[in-house]
Amino acid sequence: MTPKSWLGRFLLYITNNEPFSRHEQEFDIAFFIVNTIAVLAGSAYIAYIGEWQWIPFLVIEYTWAIDTMRHNRP
Repeated sequence: MTPKSWLGRFLLYITNNEPFSRHEQEFDIAFFIVNTIAVLAGSAYIAYIGEWQWIPFLVIEYTWAIDTMRHNRP
């Protein structure tokens, strides 16, 4: 096995861009819950300290992560 082919397969697995998903469904559920808590708590904290301009950044990152997870399902 050449390093390039190993690296290519590893990156496909990590990014979940294989033709079928080998990631565990429990991981996806935990990922969704943790990200949802993070966006809600982060938004509340940012609003509390008065840095409102960062809330859209949190929401964009959240939707990007959830969209990536959703599109990588078989």
